[in-house]
Amino acid sequence: YKISKSLMDETEAISPNPPLFPSVPQWQNYIKLFTENGYFKATLNSLIVCAFNCVVVPLSASIIAYSFAKLRWKGRNLMFALMMFTTMLPAVATQIPLYVMYSNMGWIDTLFPLTIPNLFGGGATYIFLLRQYMMGIPNDMSDAARVDGANPFRIFVNIILPNCKPILLYIAVTVFITNWGDYYGPLVYMTSDNAPYTLAYLIYKNSTESDVAAQLAAIRMAGGVFMTILPAIIFTFFQKQLTEGVLTSGLKG
Repeated sequence: YKISKSLMDETEAISPNPPLFPSVPQWQNYIKLFTENGYFKATLNSLIVCAFNCVVVPLSASIIAYSFAKLRWKGRNLMFALMMFTTMLPAVATQIPLYVMYSNMGWIDTLFPLTIPNLFGGGATYIFLLRQYMMGIPNDMSDAARVDGANPFRIFVNIILPNCKPILLYIAVTVFITNWGDYYGPLVYMTSDNAPYTLAYLIYKNSTESDVAAQLAAIRMAGGVFMTILPAIIFTFFQKQLTEGVLTSGLKG
């Protein structure tokens, strides 16, 4: 029904009793989606955020997880417990302190709050998943490499990371889908009309403004279809790898 409504004209789209199928398919709605009303720029912003986080989160989380799983240092278990404790903190408890901190740093109305913090692992959940997976990798390989003179960083790059491909891919796809559909983060940190809106937030914003909602009903539906299609394509292509990543991480954990 969403696809059908995205092909209607504005009169049919806002009708109290819209038809099941458009009388004349309006394929130009998808052209307008990327040529008018700032949707193209918002799409680019969403892709920038997703691409950055898809690379940074698996990489940074794997480095931290490697330290917890394979390296021995004083206070390791305590630090891991404190990190896992953060998963019990509700997001609303950290929203105001984070907003104040980012405001003092001049990050409001930028993409920095949606990207830079993920340089530190992207959250305890991803670090936990990678740690559990790495703990299932036999230490014999690392010990043999260490005897041959490999340092911890080389062991991480040449042995640990190649064996973590399934879980890394799972995290990357999960991060993409999460950031692609996220409107709450931009809702908090984008306060001006000149802010770099993401596509999810722009669709949400337009749907809450009565005048714009009535004028762009079909365009917003086209945007909703586009937002659904991209994650569906990614999931279809990587379904086997995602399933293997979840099953294998569960066995290794």
